Formats: sequence, structure tokens, C-alpha cells
Amino acid sequence: MKTLNTQIPDQLYNRVTTLVKDGWFPDENEIIFEAIHRFIDSHSGALMEKYIRDDVEWGLHGSE
Repeated sequence: MKTLNTQIPDQLYNRVTTLVKDGWFPDENEIIFEAIHRFIDSHSGALMEKYIRDDVEWGLHGSE
């Protein structure tokens, strides 16, 4: 497993720690993992479309 270091606003961090304190998640790592996982799952179609469009654009007009 890889480690990811990031910075988040204090207000968002406070919400994360509240969810942990209230028992919704075992720790901060788990809520961040879940958030990233859900984001990728819910946006995978749009992200794939963007990557395909970028590749086509590069193929039509890009240069190496």
C-alpha cells in the first residue's frame, strides 16, 4: 500500500475527525480511502471519456 500526504482545510479536517469521533469510521485514513474510492467509482465514466478525448485530440493535432 502507498502513502499519500496531502493538506486539507481546517474546516474539512474538523468534519473528518468528528465522523471518526462519532464512530462512523475507525480512523482518518479510512474516511479518506472511502472518499477517494467513491469519487473514482462515481466519475470513472467521465474520466475515461476525458482521457479518450485528450488522446484523440493529441492524435489529430499533437506532435512529439
